[in-house]
Amino acid sequence: MNSIDRSTSNETPEVRVPLEAIKGRGTSTRFPHRFERDLREGFDDGWDAAEEGGDAAPRTEVTWETARSIIAANHSPDIHFGRSINPYRGCEHGCIYCYARPTHSYLNLSPGLDFETKIIAKRNAADLLRHEIGRKGYVPELIAIGTVTDCYQPVERELRLTRAVIEVLHEARHPLALVTKSSGVERDIDLLAPMAAQNLAAVYVTITTLDADLSRKLEPRAAAPHRRLRILKTLADAGIPCGVSLAPQIPFLNDDMEQVLEAAWEAGAREAFYHVIRLPWEVAPLFRQWLQVHYPQRAERVMHRIQEMRGGKDYDSDFATRMKGSGAWADLIGQRFRKAAGRLGFNAKKTVFATDRFRPPGPAGQAALF
Repeated sequence: MNSIDRSTSNETPEVRVPLEAIKGRGTSTRFPHRFERDLREGFDDGWDAAEEGGDAAPRTEVTWETARSIIAANHSPDIHFGRSINPYRGCEHGCIYCYARPTHSYLNLSPGLDFETKIIAKRNAADLLRHEIGRKGYVPELIAIGTVTDCYQPVERELRLTRAVIEVLHEARHPLALVTKSSGVERDIDLLAPMAAQNLAAVYVTITTLDADLSRKLEPRAAAPHRRLRILKTLADAGIPCGVSLAPQIPFLNDDMEQVLEAAWEAGAREAFYHVIRLPWEVAPLFRQWLQVHYPQRAERVMHRIQEMRGGKDYDSDFATRMKGSGAWADLIGQRFRKAAGRLGFNAKKTVFATDRFRPPGPAGQAALF
């Protein structure tokens, strides 16, 4: 391995990744995070790994974390919920555009492959939640679950942390909203349907595109587009209010917004929203690398349009524009969304969540007395 001192260089090294190296992940590189002083690059020393069968596909590792708190307060003016819960750090879905990738840097892990393969699970999520909403003077308001990393990513099948969180909220009659790309949410209909009947639950499914090939590259371990439509139908048929997220919109890649909205409406979604792609910190070079691997002919066109929406930069964190962008291209995306959503009838009636049904949950490990 070569070691390069990053303290004297601001340039991001070019990393060429062969297409076959991805192996079902968003990226195959442990891209260095912004706090590292040294960058290590692979070096061919003449020993051919192929003779021994080559590198094995990277496996997912789960590390348990005992969290100190579980409900996060959101104060950003462009986020339309005040509280959120994320049972996991990192996400095995491997969406290359995920704006949460840089959070792994704070753990001294790579926002690249580590974000997809090294998952941190908050073992005490449900107990913490029970304690926090059971405090004297607690005032209930909507809690959004899975807003940073998907609460139904594959490890949830065994760990069931999201299920445990919903059980506490179900017991307390506390309103919640879920955001996911996974069919795993169907497992918890037995909890969500009765909550929805009391205006306590809604689910929003992200459908970035109907193009299965593009989706497989963008979101390699998430459910296929047709499967996400079936999730919407299953939830809607169970009486659970559903919405569709068309985030992120990426110029010259997922240009089927109108078709996604039409399919989601037919499946039962009645609310819709979108964001344009966000490339904070390490996400920008990772996304550039991904473009060069999968769409080299249009890579520069895509990045130029993204920069056009960000005042000439890869990303601008200004609250006024970070979700929708600015400029002619961002305006065009917004016009397309408003016209298509309005024509179909989306957002005619927003879900209203009840807070007056709340009752503090019983102590951990015990059922409520009343």
